[in-house]
Amino acid sequence: MSNCCDRCKNRLCASKVPIFSNLSDSELIDIIKMTGHEEFKKGDTICFEGLEANTLYIINQGEIKLFKHTKDGKEQILHILTTGDFFGELNLLKGGHYSFSAEAITSTKLCTLTKDKMKSIILEKPGIALKIMETLADRLSSLETLAQNLATNEVEVRLAYMLLELKKEYGKETSEGIEMKIPITREDMSNYTGVARETVSRKLKTFEEEGVIKLVGNKKIIILDEERLKLMQ
Repeated sequence: MSNCCDRCKNRLCASKVPIFSNLSDSELIDIIKMTGHEEFKKGDTICFEGLEANTLYIINQGEIKLFKHTKDGKEQILHILTTGDFFGELNLLKGGHYSFSAEAITSTKLCTLTKDKMKSIILEKPGIALKIMETLADRLSSLETLAQNLATNEVEVRLAYMLLELKKEYGKETSEGIEMKIPITREDMSNYTGVARETVSRKLKTFEEEGVIKLVGNKKIIILDEERLKLMQ
């Protein structure tokens, strides 16, 4: 872990974050002066489930997975986050403990705001609180859908949901279809869906044979038939 403060200031990293998108350059600079800046290598743990939470983390660059451990010790991925996303918002106003762990899945640069500093920003710019609430509502909805999908034994339902969620973050329209350059491994996909890694690989291959997706190596997937994926859910 290292400090990326100087480079972050020069790039006005706060402008990348949707909750700050309507602020002027001078307001962004004021916020940047309040932030801490850290770098994490792939595989570094950023926070642990159960520890006291008093920080908002904003992703300036990179990808992060939020996850919990099940009763039998298995990792269950909750969200995959990328540049412009943030986490730790649930405990900003009331305190408490992290309900998840966070790990960098690529080299990652983070900006941090303590609870007290974030409170002062919200008091001056209450519209930011509304945007945080909107993001929180979206995530709670995603978690509800994830829980419903994990309750089913149908592998294709779980994988279809995962692919559509990844499409939201990484999907790019091309002439061939919706191309996704994804940072997660097949093992991560297994931990996301609760399906054995071998089953994930086998089912993705089946999707490809059926013309639903195209696999390009291990890090690129092209969605050829999005409607088929939606119908599987």
